[in-house]
Amino acid sequence: MVEFRLPRESEPEAGRRWPAPEGARRPRTFRIYRYDPEAGGRPRIDTYVVDLDDCGPMVLDALIKIKNEIDPSLTFRRSCREGVCGSCSMNIGGENTLACTRAIRDVPGEEVTIYPLPHMRVIKDLVVDLNTFFEQYESIEPWLKTHTPPPDRERLQSPEERARLDGLWECILCACCSTACPSYWWNGDRYLGPAILLQAYRWIADSRDEATGERLDQLEDPYKLYRCHTIFNCTQTCPKGLNPAKAIAEIKKAIAEREL
Repeated sequence: MVEFRLPRESEPEAGRRWPAPEGARRPRTFRIYRYDPEAGGRPRIDTYVVDLDDCGPMVLDALIKIKNEIDPSLTFRRSCREGVCGSCSMNIGGENTLACTRAIRDVPGEEVTIYPLPHMRVIKDLVVDLNTFFEQYESIEPWLKTHTPPPDRERLQSPEERARLDGLWECILCACCSTACPSYWWNGDRYLGPAILLQAYRWIADSRDEATGERLDQLEDPYKLYRCHTIFNCTQTCPKGLNPAKAIAEIKKAIAEREL
């Protein structure tokens, strides 16, 4: 079996440890990836022990507590705390998810390990560079495209047409699915990845959109679409319970049907 290893300079080393506060009744250990490119050196894993009796129930609550009360240098993204914005996506306990919706008690193991999203350039600590990801999102033109004159009122849909968008519009672009996809790891510069392809299908499936042919033409590419090998990591890890693999299959089906 082939064994892959990180270069030595990329392997995290043991970092600093902050012990449990005095009198802690329910301590839980958090092992968090730390890296500052401007400071140089190797990444490290810092260890923090938090009293869960003095902390909110979610992983994000623990991160905020650590930053506010233990180590203000810890860096991560967060915003809504409601599983809507996707800002706090990271790898928790070996799974890509949202820190604001992942309960500490649901993380397996005695220790809670927290890493940035995998296979992305780390800006600092748990913050990764999502510029390419959002450039790919922009490339699919994620807005309603029409050629007919606009109506006097809104463009209408039947309840059945609207229902076709369920499971698509809920995507919050957290990038959990794309960064869990091996095809995206190896071809992230050309393969659009499951999140962006799900978003692309959201407009293909919209009965009000009049650019289906153009959208399919743009996606019919050996790398943009067909690097998907139906691994299903994307569907398994989606914190919103969506099925990007199915959306990708629907795009492939639409292309195949129009060629019959």
